[in-house]
Amino acid sequence: MNNTAVPGSGHVVPAGCREARWPLENLSLAGLTWRTRAEAETRAPVIMVHGWLDNAMTFTRLAPELSEFTNVHAIDMAGHGHSGHRPPGYGYWLMDYVADLCELIERHFSEAEQHPLDLVGHSLGGIVCALYAAAFPERVRRLVMIDSLGALSRPAKETIPQLRRALQKKRNGSASPAVYPDVATAAKIREGGLSPLSAEAAATLVPRSMRRQGSGFVWQSDARLRHPTALMMTEEQVQASLAALQTPTLFVRARQGLLASARGLDGRADLIPDLTIADVPGGHHCHLDGDTSPVSSAIKRFLFNV
Repeated sequence: MNNTAVPGSGHVVPAGCREARWPLENLSLAGLTWRTRAEAETRAPVIMVHGWLDNAMTFTRLAPELSEFTNVHAIDMAGHGHSGHRPPGYGYWLMDYVADLCELIERHFSEAEQHPLDLVGHSLGGIVCALYAAAFPERVRRLVMIDSLGALSRPAKETIPQLRRALQKKRNGSASPAVYPDVATAAKIREGGLSPLSAEAAATLVPRSMRRQGSGFVWQSDARLRHPTALMMTEEQVQASLAALQTPTLFVRARQGLLASARGLDGRADLIPDLTIADVPGGHHCHLDGDTSPVSSAIKRFLFNV
């Protein structure tokens, strides 16, 4: 199928998958579903969770390969892509994303209680999936974290300064959204972000995050996603959450990724009881940009033993 999801935005549902929507109590999550062949449907599904300010399209190269073995569902997290936004007055706390994933699985993948499913998360999505897997190990068969190894942390002494910044930003609100003449212009700007993308990868990812406004386009993602969070985990809390993981876990480490030069990650990795590390070429979006075959091969080997 090739259905244009947002007229004029350039966003097209990739061949072989379909748009999906999963209603939760307070909002609906959107995403993309790749159905496997009938004889493989006895396997537990894979749920994929993207990174900050990305969307389900980040998995359009990886998901089709995994769908050779089982059904694959890539979600747009709250405030991202085509998913609903948090109500006025609320923000985007890390633990609320974990709560969304928990409710999603309980409401729409209840078979996980008897047949644990697999989680694949990139960046922020990997953090969310790891926290859920630590809290509910009986529902997760295997966990994959792509360029992700636990939450960002802050020393306890920074608690009050962080709270002050968050409250001030909440009171001041967000600036008026930038209006772009077309989606290609927004994609060009995204190429040079914190985690740079090729023109091809940006053109894949950006359209799903845009909406028409007047004669131009604005970001569809909630502006509050850029607000500082009021409370962050300490390093001790992050390490405790990783040590609590009972699920077999794969850390896909991008050689030019955001974590490549981060300090202290070897110590974090040592805390995970059953960890496999796959070093792959590429940057933070190693699963989307450039040669993604090393990533897909490592994940298929880990999840399906092929």
